[in-house]
Amino acid sequence: MSKTRRISCLAAAASAIALAAAACGAPDDDDSSRGEVPEEAKDCANYEEFGSFDGETVTILGSIRDQEADEMMAAWQFFEDCTGVDIAYEGTGEFESDMKVRVDGGNAPDIALFPQPGLMSSFTDDLVPASDAVTALATEGWTEDWLNYGTIDGTLYAAPNSSNAKSFIWYSPAYFADNGYEVPTTWDDLIALSDTIVEAGGTPWCAGIESGGATGWPGTDWIEDIVLRESTDVYDQWVDHTIPFNDPQIVAAFDKAGTVLLNEDYILNGTDTVSSTAFQEAGWPIVEGECAFYRMASFYGAMWPSGTNVAEDGDVFAFQFPENNEGDNTMLVGGEFVAAFSDAEAVEATRQYLASAAYHNARLQTGPWSTAHQGVDPSNATTPINVLATEILTDPTVTVRFDGSDLMPGEVGASSFWTGIVEWQSGDKSSEQVANEIEASWP
Repeated sequence: MSKTRRISCLAAAASAIALAAAACGAPDDDDSSRGEVPEEAKDCANYEEFGSFDGETVTILGSIRDQEADEMMAAWQFFEDCTGVDIAYEGTGEFESDMKVRVDGGNAPDIALFPQPGLMSSFTDDLVPASDAVTALATEGWTEDWLNYGTIDGTLYAAPNSSNAKSFIWYSPAYFADNGYEVPTTWDDLIALSDTIVEAGGTPWCAGIESGGATGWPGTDWIEDIVLRESTDVYDQWVDHTIPFNDPQIVAAFDKAGTVLLNEDYILNGTDTVSSTAFQEAGWPIVEGECAFYRMASFYGAMWPSGTNVAEDGDVFAFQFPENNEGDNTMLVGGEFVAAFSDAEAVEATRQYLASAAYHNARLQTGPWSTAHQGVDPSNATTPINVLATEILTDPTVTVRFDGSDLMPGEVGASSFWTGIVEWQSGDKSSEQVANEIEASWP
């Protein structure tokens, strides 16, 4: 069967998640983390429930590109072969602007993989609500927290797709073992260990927030992680603008993040290099023992230099961002949502398959990936870090909150918050000044 698939890799992404999903820093094509479609996914009997659609094409637009896109398409290959649906996938690094152009021009894709729930909601008038079948699959597959992010004004429009565990701090297990360090479990432990490393003549932190047109977004994750760990209620009120962006609790979160990011003793090569250091490479000095920590999401497991052993007993691994309150278990998350602009039967069948446990288990095995779908076996993931991420994401006792900047209006989450972080990081403006200016930008 002929498949029409265009995959592009542009230099910069329009959003933080688009950059995060880009595989430009992913492993080489021969990387051992690339897996195979499981045998059960090749049996056409498993696809009979979706129907037959010989010769029908379903177009999908997303921000996923290159090797990661190839691995995603491999996971739905047998759905195509067995149902006759021809999925024409296109990946773009300018997803936000491309979506607006497509929809405004009457050329919307059949399905869009939205990395930003806030962006998705701006297309509500054009979206097709989830059918009863998709709703049933989504309800079975995800927790209420996740379903809420695909819901607009009480109506479910999109089931989740991939999920990134964002509250991770990367480190070197060997470095810790050699120095007798233990993984910190509280913020105070994290700061105490950072001070110990400084006293021993080392540098505790790597940091980089440069990301082309999206420079600053890695810094927003720091603020979000800290606000979330102070209080989930405050986090929700902040993201919803029930409290202003310059609420004293948010200003305090900036100051707390500054304990690390504005500390000359803590940052490799000094704090004035953070805004110009590409996030994709910022953590690499950990491998050489030049720094101890780097805060970045689970997707970073695919960005280490070739040959790096990413494992609990390897060159690098990650631990969960420490909690502030005893008994809390929270995770900042990102991901995509499968929304449709067409109600054609082939589109509906594709939506159902992408919401099924069968697809998510297959996708786990075609390459490095993680999901919050409750019906998967985390051990199916192809890398240790994706096993860990999926274990956390599928644990119903973990409280998840979506990336705050991706839920805020674009004028804030993809603009003033990013630029404000850069001005704050550079020392040009205080926490309070930046928070005041971001609040003033809220539409």
